[in-house]
Amino acid sequence: MIYAGIDIGSLTVEAALLDEDENVISTGFGYTGARPIESGKRVLDEALKKANSRLEDIYLIATGYGRVSFPLAKSTITEITCHAKGARKILANVRTVIDIGGQDSKAIALDEQGKVADFAMNDKCAAGTGRFLEVMARALEVKLDDLGELALAHKKTIKVSSTCTVFAESEVVSLVAEGHDTRDILWGVISAISDRIAALAQRVGVKPPVMLTGGVAKNSAVKAALEKKLGAEIFIPPDPQIVGALGAALLAREKAR
Repeated sequence: MIYAGIDIGSLTVEAALLDEDENVISTGFGYTGARPIESGKRVLDEALKKANSRLEDIYLIATGYGRVSFPLAKSTITEITCHAKGARKILANVRTVIDIGGQDSKAIALDEQGKVADFAMNDKCAAGTGRFLEVMARALEVKLDDLGELALAHKKTIKVSSTCTVFAESEVVSLVAEGHDTRDILWGVISAISDRIAALAQRVGVKPPVMLTGGVAKNSAVKAALEKKLGAEIFIPPDPQIVGALGAALLAREKAR
């Protein structure tokens, strides 16, 4: 038996397959788009092909926004529970998980046994999410992958005060027109998103070790800014985007047994 988890988010889809010993044998990744079911099937098929396995060989649990409509899953579990489970597998003593996705962000406090003690979510506004950074990168005409490195090269901090993504974009355009250095503006953008995330994390109480997951975890400037604001070192997993899918696969193993 192979144990599988699929995380169908609003922006991306991730899948993880585990063997009996909880080793990751393959993963899959793709964008959700307008058809989450089809996207989920495509990503799962990618992971199955890598593992040289068939759908009949797996026990699958779905998580994320699209979990309830995914027909191939045996059952569904919330992303809060799955992220906690996946993070605990990667870092056994983790106590705080901060997940910054494409269109939402969440902070999860874990107890000493790795159970969810509290959580807070930002899923009503793009500020404090990966989408916020995408919009700002486009406004500044820089590649999203270069945003972190450029922001870390800033000479001074320019405050981006707007908490709304639309207004913040207008503010950034005005700062460009005033002749400010792109790197300084980017650091202001990073500081703005970090303020939102730090406030979210502080609502549940920040205890180390702290793990940052989601696509935004790959942004080195966000990590640096958050560490400064939270006063704690932040651990980034090798593949921060599959933590939810990994947790779902681990729970699939428990359920199947």
